[in-house]
Amino acid sequence: MGLLDDAVKAHRAAKTGLAKEQETARERIQTARERVEETRQALAEAIVDAAEAGMSQVEIIRRTGYARETVRTILRRGGVAAD
Repeated sequence: MGLLDDAVKAHRAAKTGLAKEQETARERIQTARERVEETRQALAEAIVDAAEAGMSQVEIIRRTGYARETVRTILRRGGVAAD
């Protein structure tokens, strides 16, 4: 019976460990999502600043990899008249 008891104990510990790892993963994913949102906002501000400084939309598109309409939307939201 010692083997059975050891196997049960090991399995329960593994299940507990899994639950803890899942929670840690959820927290890390949430942190990463928050970081993406922060950097997205910073990028939008940088796009607006670049346009206000005279950078063309074509150059902003080239540097960011964003589609033209995405850049135009960001600029409109930032109060910049898009070309």
